[in-house]
Amino acid sequence: MWQIKTADMAVAAIAPVGAVFTAIALFTGAAWGKPMWGAWWVWDARLTSELILLFLYLGVIALYNAISDKVLAGRAAGILALVGVINLPIIHYSVEWWNTLHQGASITKFDRPSISNDMLWPLLIMILAFSCFLGALTLMRLRNELIRRESHRPWVLKLAEEQDEI
Repeated sequence: MWQIKTADMAVAAIAPVGAVFTAIALFTGAAWGKPMWGAWWVWDARLTSELILLFLYLGVIALYNAISDKVLAGRAAGILALVGVINLPIIHYSVEWWNTLHQGASITKFDRPSISNDMLWPLLIMILAFSCFLGALTLMRLRNELIRRESHRPWVLKLAEEQDEI
């Protein structure tokens, strides 16, 4: 993994996008939770583990920007991101492991989803759409990071000249 030149750039590209998506999830969850639970925030297992995910993303961003050598920064941020991956199954299974306000799985059951087909297909389509949007944003950020980091290379200078002609 450490021999892939763009791996550390990928960490720098993915972390801000993931942080924004996580913040949006927390904010919209709070907006939904206020009328349902009567509070903007409840120290629920899923909400707390999602907040920890946001802090991990912010930590990766801060660590990457705190070190001037971007190769070393990418490796350090990559290690923190790998440690943060431990939080993903905790978020997913938190509703099964602890007594929480959140309901259990609706679409990832072994038998058949407990959600109506009228709601299931739009949900699946939107999950696919958000995944594609996340991928597109990440690839754009990765391209910009690659061009910024390799700005002294001849191929980048040639690319810049071609853009100036357009």
